Amino acid sequence: MDLFEKCAEATEYESGLKQRGHYFFFQKLESPQDSEAVVNGKRVIMVGSNNYLGLTNHPRVKEAAIKAIEKYGTSCAGSRFLNGNLDIHEELEEKLARFLRKEAALVFATGYQTNLGAISALVGRNDVAIIDMYDHASIIDGCRLSFGEVKKYSHNDMDALETILEGIKEKNKLIIVDGVFSMEGDIADLPAIVKLAKAYGARIMLDDAHAIGVLGDGGRGTAEHFGLENDVDLIMGTHSKSLAAIGGFIAGPSDVISWIKHVARPMIFSASLSPSMVASASTALDIIEEQPELRAQLWKNTHKMLKGYKTLGYNTGTSETPIIPIVIKDTMKTYEMCKLLFENGVFVNAVISPAVPQGRELLRTSYMATHTEEQLDKVLAAFEKVGRQVGVI
Repeated sequence: MDLFEKCAEATEYESGLKQRGHYFFFQKLESPQDSEAVVNGKRVIMVGSNNYLGLTNHPRVKEAAIKAIEKYGTSCAGSRFLNGNLDIHEELEEKLARFLRKEAALVFATGYQTNLGAISALVGRNDVAIIDMYDHASIIDGCRLSFGEVKKYSHNDMDALETILEGIKEKNKLIIVDGVFSMEGDIADLPAIVKLAKAYGARIMLDDAHAIGVLGDGGRGTAEHFGLENDVDLIMGTHSKSLAAIGGFIAGPSDVISWIKHVARPMIFSASLSPSMVASASTALDIIEEQPELRAQLWKNTHKMLKGYKTLGYNTGTSETPIIPIVIKDTMKTYEMCKLLFENGVFVNAVISPAVPQGRELLRTSYMATHTEEQLDKVLAAFEKVGRQVGVI
């Protein structure tokens, strides 16, 4: 059997989707990704982005990126471990540690690499990583890269988590969980997780990629939201959502961060985060602290859309965040709705297996502080029209 045979089969499937107008991946954006964007030559309302606070096109963020390029150039040309460690990398880490109220922080080139590096550095041969079955793919892959044992529990099922903990009492263990789940938009049951971790001697690593800048009075994420900042050992986040850049970070005790810094292979063997991205994330963090009204507007928009979809009769699962899934439970109807919504001027993400379990196919929508009332009303009108057309409401 030819190694490349599977590639030809996949290409044939892709071609079939394209012929039916059902291929919604690698779409071509030709504008800044704001509340509206130009996609494949068509201006649409963007409700498929993680730009929660709308900072990717903010003048101050862009100016900071330009100035960083003027001073440092476009690239660091090497790993932070050797020649690519800039003063602004360390300044951003100090700022993140202060913001998250942790002793230290470490910046990686991407959020994906952050989970790969931190998890594989911490979870050794005799250790156990415990994860929610809806955790992000980067967490799963970080566990695969480690030499430890991996155990999954049913989504947000605290009885299942306790059963696992009960069976590994003598092991060193790390519970790794998304603060906000990226497809469903629901929040981890952090109070129960903290209680179980204390009872069974486990450590907690919180992936707050979709919560930083969004949850908590100060935008510090899930732990602040629940008043449990002192009870979470490690907080991971990305720059590619509210921080308007690319990159990721992990924050926690200084000795743990130092260990990750000197052991994590994705840190040591990858070129460091470019100067423009460091400056963008740093400036976005300043704006998050200075302008809480952005977060207030984001939540106003979120509540409007949650209410609007439920009034129309859509299933939004257990979402309570700016990520609002429209659960369709049928692949072809999901594709068809995505196509028709685009034709009606609305960009959404079609999410099917394996990104979600079979039978849980959905349209992933997400909202920004910069969406206007008029734009959101147009989105709801399009969902009403298309939903009736496809027969899902």
